[in-house]
Amino acid sequence: MRILLIEDDKQAAAYLVKGLTESGHIVDHAADGEKGLDLALSENYDVLVIDRMLPKRDGLSLIRMLRADGRHTPILVLSALAEVDDRVEGLRAGGDDYLVKPYAFAELLARLDALVRRRTEATAPTHLKITDLELNLLTHKVTRAGHLIRLQPMELRLLECLMRHAGQIVTRTMLLEQVWDLHFDPQTNVVDTQISRLRSKIDKDFDKPLLHTLRGIGYKLDAYTDVGG
Repeated sequence: MRILLIEDDKQAAAYLVKGLTESGHIVDHAADGEKGLDLALSENYDVLVIDRMLPKRDGLSLIRMLRADGRHTPILVLSALAEVDDRVEGLRAGGDDYLVKPYAFAELLARLDALVRRRTEATAPTHLKITDLELNLLTHKVTRAGHLIRLQPMELRLLECLMRHAGQIVTRTMLLEQVWDLHFDPQTNVVDTQISRLRSKIDKDFDKPLLHTLRGIGYKLDAYTDVGG
């Protein structure tokens, strides 16, 4: 996770940078609101940790500017102000979470993980599409050119894997690992059989084939026809 810490207290900042770095994260630090704003606007971060009381530009003003600029990076507000009204003000300014000082580092780390996880889940794709072939990941509905295609569970998993790698070569080994969860080759034609069944359902009744076999290499789901057999 890449984190921007905006904290003017040198000792607190050094403690957080050390702890977050040792936890495997990349941390940039700004000691005032102006520098923090510049970094937040010019770089891409997974999460921001912003102290409320900052020199040059206070934390809530900084957060309001980021939100007004259309930045939706998760923000954890740090503050010694612990009253309910203070926490509400921080959240209404655009903070996603509010942690009162003093705090336990383990709690701060857990809150950061939760913020990033929620954002990842919120932005995860629920729909895959390549030309006129569509897969709804929530309902498992598959259509091509508006026509419903009924797939068996394994065919559905195979199609999802291929669609997530659309335009890329997917090897037999990759399919065994990602679709069948096998980390060895069972020396059977299970992959070829399922590919053949899937091709008969998504390509047979349509003019342009999407599922291609690259002999000796793997498979590719691609709208272009010059990728193999």
